[in-house]
Amino acid sequence: MQSNQLHTLKLNPNEIHLWLAFPDEIQDIALLSAYDKLMSEEERTHQQRFHFAKHQHQYLITRALVRTTLSRYTDVDPSHWQFYKNQYGRPEIHHSDGLPPLRFNLSHTDGLIICGVVLKQDIGVDVEDTERKGAPLEIADRFFSAQEVHDLNQVPDSEKRERFFNYWTLKESYIKARGMGLSLPLEQFTFLMSRTEIQSHQPLRISFAPQLHDDPNQWRFWLLQATQRHQVAISLRRDEGVAYQLSLKKVVPLREEHSFSCSVLHAN
Repeated sequence: MQSNQLHTLKLNPNEIHLWLAFPDEIQDIALLSAYDKLMSEEERTHQQRFHFAKHQHQYLITRALVRTTLSRYTDVDPSHWQFYKNQYGRPEIHHSDGLPPLRFNLSHTDGLIICGVVLKQDIGVDVEDTERKGAPLEIADRFFSAQEVHDLNQVPDSEKRERFFNYWTLKESYIKARGMGLSLPLEQFTFLMSRTEIQSHQPLRISFAPQLHDDPNQWRFWLLQATQRHQVAISLRRDEGVAYQLSLKKVVPLREEHSFSCSVLHAN
């Protein structure tokens, strides 16, 4: 679909729209120049702080993605959106009269940028490159709950890396949905994903330490395999009795968009 054919989208209360941009595929100089014109001076200054051109490019696509995506739902020019950050650094929209109550969350890693959009609810999204270098399993002992570490250690070595990213993306998406970032201790909530539960296709479940003051029944989770190397998690504070629908689109901001399908690894 070309940009001159785009129409305003209706976002229903039971819908989650997930927009995916692949920055390595977006290299057209004229298009990148158009993206630059959408940014605020603050964003432009922030972009220049990145040392590597790769990260400057990723930031540019990220800002273009969120601005053009939000403009799909209302008659606001992409360059006119204003944002603020809460005390923990989570970006939110400066709402004004006439705007729908949009909520969004962003995540990016090498090769993929994601923007999740809903009405009103708290949402967190996380994407990770599972082929990145490093030894992520060492992180588990430091940051995961005791139950998660135990369950991870029961997984065969050949599956440990995959299961680690199951936990990591889900935990990141939850703390982003809460809007508190790493001020929320990762070891104080547990995703219940033992081998038995996974093999019997149990739905994703979460438990909380008492000090978090949260209710597992208020949350829905999705774990997706977006590409062979990219894993995505979504956390949503749900409304009771609502059956949520997930819609995915691959987009080149200002140019084209297409429906996108991927594997749902786990959900609840």
